[in-house]
Amino acid sequence: MEEWIETVTGKILVEDMGKTLIHEHFVFGYPGFSGDVTKGAFNEQEALRVGIEAANAVKRNGVKTVVDPTPNECGRNPALLKKISESTGLQIICSTGYYYEGEGATPYFKFRYGLGTAEKDIYDMFMTEINEGIAKTGIRPGVIKLASSKDEITAYEKMFFDIAAKVHKETGIRIITHTQEGTMGPEQAKLLVESGVEPSKIVIGHMCGNTNLDYHEETLKTGVRIGFDRFGIQKLVGAPMDSERIETLTKLIQKGYENQIMLSHDSITYWMGRPPEMGDDVSELVKNWHPTHLFENIIPELKRNNVPENVLNEMFYLKNKHKSKM
Repeated sequence: MEEWIETVTGKILVEDMGKTLIHEHFVFGYPGFSGDVTKGAFNEQEALRVGIEAANAVKRNGVKTVVDPTPNECGRNPALLKKISESTGLQIICSTGYYYEGEGATPYFKFRYGLGTAEKDIYDMFMTEINEGIAKTGIRPGVIKLASSKDEITAYEKMFFDIAAKVHKETGIRIITHTQEGTMGPEQAKLLVESGVEPSKIVIGHMCGNTNLDYHEETLKTGVRIGFDRFGIQKLVGAPMDSERIETLTKLIQKGYENQIMLSHDSITYWMGRPPEMGDDVSELVKNWHPTHLFENIIPELKRNNVPENVLNEMFYLKNKHKSKM
């Protein structure tokens, strides 16, 4: 049976996604940016310019599709993504979903939870965006974005996981997650799979924040995919160095998990609000945090680690079915 996925310019076959970066942000802002418009007003032309520049850069490296799983409250802008896609030919997939409790915009649905309508409201939001489009754009998300906190999935976060599982069973939409500081990957995977989500339609994100092989194998044995998707972020928010990511990834490849792993950067091309000012030490740590770092630096290093070309290619494609190693 043919599988389809929504992009910001319309539905395509999953097999036509081609070489894919599974987790990048053309725009992103921490909730609260809307209160800083005097100093951090949105410049659409600049966001479009740098977005087109980033899109063309990844295309030069053979990328055909980018998934942008920006949460609804973090500056998601499907209309801008459509303009970038139409200007460059890059296929872009956007999301519907909310960020984790510690850095998300929680008061809105917590208020509605107190009124007793939150679960219905979230379900209606997901279903309307998936079936009719986001706001009045007509653009439909291709994935649901979920997120959990460090060392726990809070009651607030579980509400979204539970509703996303229900929506997945009704629509077949794929799910991409955020794990915080290398924690809760196995728990996220088990919660979703046990709730009836098809494992091959789940990508547990930011797993490269953890270098423990047992942690990875416990997650992978559920049949889900995982994202080694923060290359370029080093020693921030608990992240390891890229060299440690490469070592862990190489060991997982040696165990035969390459068809369950996808690579990306979680890069941010345009910040909503004022761009963060980073000192020299932080700037040095994130100097390679951009959407071509994998191709310029990481892939060559993996080749030096004797990872074959066909295995490297496997980690950029979503189309292939896979089986868990239970």
